[in-house]
Amino acid sequence: MSDRRRLERFLRTKLREAGEQYEELRDSTDGQLGEAREAYQSARNARGLPTDERDRAKIVCRRYAERRAALLDEEYRPACYEAGHPDCEGCVEDVREGRIETW
Repeated sequence: MSDRRRLERFLRTKLREAGEQYEELRDSTDGQLGEAREAYQSARNARGLPTDERDRAKIVCRRYAERRAALLDEEYRPACYEAGHPDCEGCVEDVREGRIETW
């Protein structure tokens, strides 16, 4: 009987560990899938912007309220982007969300 109890306890412990590992993996992949969907949507929105003959996005600058043709970097920020400036941050957010004003 002692060996049987040990075996049961061992199996229960191993099954519990496997279940915990599965749950961690599942949470991780769900998070990665969400990030991938967000990145895809951002790229789709940014690539849908009208461009000029030199492949620069035609956007209306929120900071200076003027039309600009600007190259976008890998994070979909225009070349005129200034980190920390509220208008520039809002512009990048609008580009990613697909609601930026264009011309």
